Amino acid sequence: MAHFAKLGANNKVIAVHVVNNSDCLNADGVEDEEVGRQFLERLHHWPLWKKTSYNTHHNTHSSGDNSKAVRGNYAGIGMIYDDDNDIFLPKKPYASWVINTSEARWQSPIGDEPALTAEQESQNTAATHKWIHIWNESSGAWDLTDSLA
Repeated sequence: MAHFAKLGANNKVIAVHVVNNSDCLNADGVEDEEVGRQFLERLHHWPLWKKTSYNTHHNTHSSGDNSKAVRGNYAGIGMIYDDDNDIFLPKKPYASWVINTSEARWQSPIGDEPALTAEQESQNTAATHKWIHIWNESSGAWDLTDSLA
């Protein structure tokens, strides 16, 4: 089965449809995105469709064969299709965050959330604390907080 994202205003995903592989075959019997797109356009009278892969997340395919990864992430309703990078992304979480195109995700301008220390991890495991890092947009830094406090 092939999956296609229906795009609305500003390339926002408004639906995801499943199409039989047989409805995506070209004259040579090869799966072709354009054939699938045209099938959906005829069926739904809507022109904006992009193929997406249920098995793709952060530019990684669940099979381990990343050559099968399609458009960075499986499209979901409310996500945005980034035409410049040919990937689907969730809503931008913070104004300062930037696209990490190699992993098809948003990232803070200073990088990923810091790792917890061994002591913090052991306290989380013991359920005495729940240490997490939360992005602080005003300071442009990760803040460590105890979510149980």
